[in-house]
This record gives sequence, structure tokens and C-alpha cells, in this order.
Amino acid sequence: MIQTSGVIICLSYILGLLLTAAPGGGVWILVLGIVCAVFFRRGAKSRKFFQKSATDVASNSLQVTPLPRVWLIAGLVGLLASFYFQWRVPQPTVTDISKFAPPDGNNQEQLVIVRGEVASTPRLTRSQRGQFWLDVSQLNEVRNQKDAEQTQQGATGKLYVTVPILKATGLHPGQELEVTGVLYRPKAAVNPGAFDFKKYLEREGTFAGLMGRQINILDEERQWGWWQIREKIVRSQVLGLDIPEGPLVSAMVLGSKAVDLPYDIRDMFVQAGLAHALAASGFQTSLILSVILQLTRRAKKVTQVCLGALGLIIFLSLSGFQPAVLRAVIMGFAALIGLVLDRRVKQLGSLLLAATILLLFNPLWIWDLGFEFSFLATLGLVVTVPAITHLLSWVPPAIASLISVPLAATIWTLPMQLYVFGVVPAYSLPLNIITTPLISVISIGGIISAIFALMLPGAGSFVAGFLHYPTDWLIRLVEYFSKLPGNSLIIGSISTWQLLGIYALIFLVWLVGWWQKRWWFAGLIGFGLVLFPAWHSASTLSRITVLEAGAEPVMVVQDRGTVTLINSGDEGTGRFTILPFLQQQGVNQIDWAIATDFQRNNNDAWLEVLQRLQVKNFYTYATNKENSLADQAIPQVLQQQKGIYQVLPVGQTINLGSTVAQLINEQPIVQLQVLGQSWLLVGDVEPKEVERIMKAGGWPSPQVLWCNAESLKDLVTMLKPQVAIASSGNVESKVLSELSSIPTKVFVTGKDGAVQWTPNGAFESFTQVSESKSSIL
Repeated sequence: MIQTSGVIICLSYILGLLLTAAPGGGVWILVLGIVCAVFFRRGAKSRKFFQKSATDVASNSLQVTPLPRVWLIAGLVGLLASFYFQWRVPQPTVTDISKFAPPDGNNQEQLVIVRGEVASTPRLTRSQRGQFWLDVSQLNEVRNQKDAEQTQQGATGKLYVTVPILKATGLHPGQELEVTGVLYRPKAAVNPGAFDFKKYLEREGTFAGLMGRQINILDEERQWGWWQIREKIVRSQVLGLDIPEGPLVSAMVLGSKAVDLPYDIRDMFVQAGLAHALAASGFQTSLILSVILQLTRRAKKVTQVCLGALGLIIFLSLSGFQPAVLRAVIMGFAALIGLVLDRRVKQLGSLLLAATILLLFNPLWIWDLGFEFSFLATLGLVVTVPAITHLLSWVPPAIASLISVPLAATIWTLPMQLYVFGVVPAYSLPLNIITTPLISVISIGGIISAIFALMLPGAGSFVAGFLHYPTDWLIRLVEYFSKLPGNSLIIGSISTWQLLGIYALIFLVWLVGWWQKRWWFAGLIGFGLVLFPAWHSASTLSRITVLEAGAEPVMVVQDRGTVTLINSGDEGTGRFTILPFLQQQGVNQIDWAIATDFQRNNNDAWLEVLQRLQVKNFYTYATNKENSLADQAIPQVLQQQKGIYQVLPVGQTINLGSTVAQLINEQPIVQLQVLGQSWLLVGDVEPKEVERIMKAGGWPSPQVLWCNAESLKDLVTMLKPQVAIASSGNVESKVLSELSSIPTKVFVTGKDGAVQWTPNGAFESFTQVSESKSSIL
């Protein structure tokens, strides 16, 4: 009864944390516990009827039948879990550094000098800047830069710092320094599917960032830390293998979060479905334990356990205290305990125990993707691999193992992957099967190389040199599969009810005999739960989305299965704004793309889109500008995709199904007819010039206006549209107050985020939709 009761209480605690996403989730757990207690209490007499008179049978029956008070305790634990979660949510203190950051909408830069201790090894960001975390101890505000007048204030908290890459070179944890820069508050996501920088920092207990310019090192002493050992291993392996093979081997041994792996390699592995190969977790811990136990098989058990525990602790310290690594290490310690007691450890029980311990330590990890994927994949390996291996009994055991392990992990993690990312790596399963031997060889060789590097760096480099060919073959295989047609199937993010329905089917196949025999039927239902809603939405949805993309109007028109993209924004907009949105919507190709030349000589974002999605028809206007490298590359990419590239004279109308576009003249002014509405997109043009052009051409006032923030008041007063959308910028509250007296509905994308319209509803901003969802939850 102790084992069964413990399982129920642990599950209620985890369920209580999960239901913090629902209103009153903890209360529902308590109600469920009371209902179960009443049910089992009333069923006590009926249970006696089925029990035998034999003592052993009766005792076994009692062991699997929890007492009513166990259910009451479990309900109470679930309720307390929800309160514990809220109590552990990070909140800025009174002296937190974020209190001194300028409020949102304040564009005045205030130079500050922040003093503190480096809390992490610097890493390279995608914008090629050095990044590290800083534990703040003091803040100096520079009031007068000419006279270097400063105001000193006490400050605390953790700060996200970025500096020029050369300034971050040589920094290490424990160093005390002063960073001069501009303090800012992180922004939340303003586009659907975009990365939420604010939430990311809040999960780390950080509420402000610092755009650093200068660094003054106050403490030159190199205090000992695990970072020195990690740095020694990475340097040795890079010397033996060069880049990118060296950092890749280090990442496969220590985890990508502990190694500054190049982003192109990281992205390639993620896109191909091999992200798990770069994450330190159970694979490395099982290798370490198996090697140690094999080498000490003739020693006493105490010696084996001590050396095994020491190996796990060293690995945990080197790779960092990440949820996936902690889970693997806890399960490794459970195996060592089983070795001491001469008992077989139940992997499912140790997995549940590891989850409970970690969530007691940090309940916020319940929403950490690394934690979720790690436990789901391990659960799949524990409960599903034996069943798949049994089904594959007709093939050699080695091949059956190669197939069953990645397939089981995929079955349990794919629903969550669709829920979060909406993408399926099409060739993930065959690539995992092919690369598993290479990953095993590289991981084992990398661990051996790391051990030698700690003793003698030259020896570590020499051993790492033997991994050149396996690592090179692995990179070539991943690169080949990531470039195959249809390497990523974009299905779109599934809803919560779809996620729960699919996992309900998986649990039925795992626990219920009837479903185990009809697993194929459950699979068909699961595919239907994903594909039918996606097909129905794509074939019936009509929507216009204006994304927040700075100085250029980026619009996505979805009309019953066809997709039109107008403009692409500046560099980075394609990768971080357009592609995440289209990925969330399940868009695999763009039917029509229009470049209207709002940002001259800047079409780099189009290349970012074309590298991931196929464009069937691409239109651009011939204007008096010099062709950039991106303009020259776009036709070549489209030719490879067998798409159509067409340059149109200024003034020609483009008919794109439900969208009609026309660049009025060489000025960035575009008139659109979209889903029955007239739109006018105005770039960097004086309002008086817009008025002259509109009158000369006899153009009517538009229903919807897009313009920059500086021209908003004049254009709205002049054109009187029903809706006006201004690009991100500083729109004074006085201007918005004046515009509120006229019927025009005004949106500012920098504040309101993306703006969407559907035929059945009014215009809505992304922040309005997000706030309404948050209030419901």
C-alpha cells in the first residue's frame, strides 16, 4: 500500500502543477480526491466479496487498493502544489535592477554603470554579440556624460547583459566588473508564434537587460570553478578536431547549453530532428555508468557505487544543473542504489520519483520544454520500447533496437512538438536509425577524450582526432537530410484539446489491453485529430494579418488555402517574425509574394523565407535603385524551386485571387484590394505628397490605412479611414487622445502587436487576444 499511495500522491502533485494553467486547477484536484475517497469507501464492502480467505491474497488486494484517506491526502497535495507554484514564481524585489529601467514607450537612452559578478560563461548570440548573466550589486546612473556625473544607488537582481564580442572575450564566472550601457525592459512577443523574450527572462528570474558598451574588470583573479574544467575539455577537443567538429563533440558530451556551438550546426540538427543528440541527458549518464561499472566489475560494490556516484556528480557539474541532466543523474543514482541492495530498480518508479524531486526543487520546471521533452522521451523508452521490440521480433535484435528506441521517443514527444512548434521533421526516424551508431561512437570517444584532456590536454586532442571522420560523416548526413525536399512538414500548432486527446490515446494503448491489440486504430484516430482540423482550418480560413515588423508593412493574407505575403521587412524579420507565424498557421508554401520596395536595397529577409518555404509566384516592381546581392540571389533561388519571378513596371496591377495590388508610383505607396476591403500602405512619404498623389490619380479614401507613426495624425485626419495601423514608433498619448474623438480605430503595432482581421469579426490586436486568454486562465 505504501508504494501505491506514494505513486498517487506524486502524480497528484505533478497534476496540481500542470493544472496551474487552468482556473482553479488545484481546487479541481482536491474535489477529485474527495470523490475518489467517497467512491472507494463505498466500494469497500463490494471489494470484500471478491477477496479470498487466504491471507496472502487478501494482503495483495490491500496493497493495490488505496485507503480513502490516501485520496484525500492526494487531493490536498494537488491543491497545495498550485499554491506552491504561485509562491515560487519569480517577482522583482523593491531594489531589483529592473525598477531603474525606463518604462515602455520611453525612447530616451539613459546611460548607466552596473556593477556585479559574472554568473555564467559568455556565449555568442545570433546577432554576434557576447552574452552573459550578471548578479547585480550596484547601479550608477550617468546624469551628465560630459562631466561624468554619476548617481550611485543600491541594486540587486540578475541581469541579461550583451556586449560587443571582443569585450566579452576572456570573461569567466565569479569575475567582478562594471558594465557601461543602456538599461532596458524586455519586450513580450508582439507577433503570433514569435519568441517571447520577456517570458524567457522571467523564467530565469530576470526582469531587465543591459545593452553594454564598455566593460571595466575589477577582479583579475581567476577563481576556481567547473567552467575551467569545461573550458579545458572544449579547448582540447577543438584543437584536435577544429571547428565545427570540435564544438559538436563537446556539445554531445557536455550538452549544447554548456558549449558555445555554432548556430548553423545547432539549427541544422534541430531541423533534422536530432536535437536530442546535442542535449546532455540519459544517453551520456548511461554511458558513464556502464563504462565505470564495467571497468570496476571485479571491485567491491561499495567501490563501484562510490566511483559511479562520483562520475555522475562530475558530469552533472560539468554539463550544468539542467532539468534533463538532473533527471538522468537521479535515475542513475537509483540504479546505483539498486546495485547496493541487489534489487532490480523499477525504471517507471524511478522516473516518477525523479520528476517529483525536481519539481519540488523547482516547480516552474513543469513548463520548461527541456524538462517536458526529457521526461516524455524517457517515459516512451521505458513503457513503449518493449512493445515495439516485440512487434519487430521478426528482425534481428540489433536492428529492432535501432528502430524501437527512436520510434518510442517520437511517439511520446511528437504531440508536444506539434503543440509548441507545429513542425514535424519528416526524415527524423530514418536519420535517427542511421546516425545512432555514429552518435554512440562519438559520445564514447568524446568522453574518453575529455578524461584524457583533464590529465593532459595534448593527449585529449590526440584522442579527439580519431573522431574526425565519424563527426564529419554525421554532419554530412544531417546536412544531406536537412536539404531534402519536404524535410520539415509544417502542420501548424495543435490546440490543447488535440494535445490531450492524442495523449489520452497513447495512455490507452499503454494501459488497456483492448487498445493494445488495436494500436493501429488508435494511431489512425491520432492522425485524424491532427490532420482533419488542420485541413478544415486551411480550407475555410480567410484572414488578414499585419505583422509588427518595424518600418515596413508585412502582411499575410490567408484565403481558403491560398497564402499571399506582402513585403518581408529587414534582415531577421523573415527568420524571427514571418516564418514562426507561418509555421504556427501550418503554411508549407506561399502562393504569391509581393515585394513593394518599402525598404530599398534590403531584401535579405526574402532569402530567409525562401530558404525554408517554397514560393510559387514572386512579384517585384522595377524602381530606380541598385540591385543588392539579395535581389540577385532571389531569382536563382526561385529557379531552383521552379517558381515564377516577375519584375513589373510601376503602376501595373497584380491580380492574386482575393488580393489586388498596385504600386502607385516610385514612391512607397501601395493600394490593395484584400478580401473586399481597400487598403492603402504609405511609406516614408510626406502627407502633403500623399494627398497630391491621391487627388491626381483620383484614388478614393481607403477603408484601412497603414503608415509610419510620424505621419499617423496627418494621414488619418486627411483620409479618414475606418481603421489606421501605425508601425512601431513613438506615438504620443496626446496624439492618440486627439484621434480618439474621430471614428477611426487606431492601432500601433509597437504597442498592440500584430493586427488581424477576419470576415466574421472586427480588427483585433495580438496583445488584446493574449490578454483575454490570460484572463481566462
